[in-house]
Amino acid sequence: MSSQHIEFDVILTDIRAALAENDPVNAAAILNTLRHQDQADIFADLLPIEQDMLLPHLNPEDSADILEELVEEEAAEIASRLDTDQLVPILDSMEPDEAADLLGDITPEQANELLSEMTEAENVISLLEHEDESAGGMMTAAEVTLQANMTVAEAVENLRKVPPDSEEVFYLFVLDEWTRIVGVVSVRQLAIAQHETKIKDIMDPDVIYVEVDADQEEAARIMAHYNLLALPVVDAEKHLLGLITYDDSFDVLEEEATEDIYRLGGVLEGQPADVPIPDAMRNRLPWLVLNMGTAMASALVLSLFENTIAQIAALAAFFPIVAGVSGSAGTQTLTVTVRGIALGEIQPADGLRALRRELLIGLVNGIVLGSTVAVIALLWKKTPLLGLVVGIATLLNMITAGIAGVLVPLGLTR
Repeated sequence: MSSQHIEFDVILTDIRAALAENDPVNAAAILNTLRHQDQADIFADLLPIEQDMLLPHLNPEDSADILEELVEEEAAEIASRLDTDQLVPILDSMEPDEAADLLGDITPEQANELLSEMTEAENVISLLEHEDESAGGMMTAAEVTLQANMTVAEAVENLRKVPPDSEEVFYLFVLDEWTRIVGVVSVRQLAIAQHETKIKDIMDPDVIYVEVDADQEEAARIMAHYNLLALPVVDAEKHLLGLITYDDSFDVLEEEATEDIYRLGGVLEGQPADVPIPDAMRNRLPWLVLNMGTAMASALVLSLFENTIAQIAALAAFFPIVAGVSGSAGTQTLTVTVRGIALGEIQPADGLRALRRELLIGLVNGIVLGSTVAVIALLWKKTPLLGLVVGIATLLNMITAGIAGVLVPLGLTR
């Protein structure tokens, strides 16, 4: 265990000891010595009763940081236990997109009551109008924008009005008089340009953006592909509606990749260890039946050669080798295909291309491994026919594994 983990254990113990002695003020002081990401890790390990004792003694900004770092289910559970008076200042301190996500995870009655009391409700309400998993659902408000006819001096003065902890000061987006996005300027460009220079003379008119109803995964991929720190979200007429920041896109890519892996394995999204047993069975059982079907197909093929196997009992010794090698090949192909699907590199329409590629790989690998196993069988059992049969079986299994590794995930995706 690293020293950092040992320190976390000590801090967690100290906080629990302070709470056990009914001293939440001291517990809060201990927690405040950490960065907010570490605060969230500690807070998540506390029991609900301990969390409820501690939270009122944290300032709203720290509480907001903690709720933003927690997974959505945990944050919603904590929020559901708080009174409106406790939760409103916390929500007002959160980033609008994070507040909108939290409000979307609690009951509509509680959410409406909180919105009626919040001072920053307007920005949050505009985000709640969009689907949670759309670009609009993950964007945050654009706190500062520029006009094309502004001078650099005016733009810098405008930038000074942005709160120091704002997420969006990587790029400044330039709007026309109808609030349509027409360009982008980096903070570095503003720093080195002459004060009297017009923004339109230094801005880049080729702006990469995403439409508000696009899927959040598409937005995250655009940001990853172009190495963007912020991505503007626009409507059909290119009016700027908000921004997606890099930290949100990273979370989405992780969430979507995890979702794809769970879906491929027939496991519910979220924490698979926490889902109800009937739901877990309903989602996993079809996959087990599918695997059983493929195993039965293998058994059927073997049954066609019962007499041969009885005459050459040594064949049975090579069954695990052939099955193990082909199983590993199938796992490799499946991994590559699932990754391609998760990252949008492979679509169902690309099935033929992916199939040709994996068939070629399976053929080459099958020839190499089949020849190797055939030589081993020949040297071990001194039977040329046995070596030939085992080698061909390995080759055919490698090809079949490649086909299944492509067709099964693509077919299920379609």
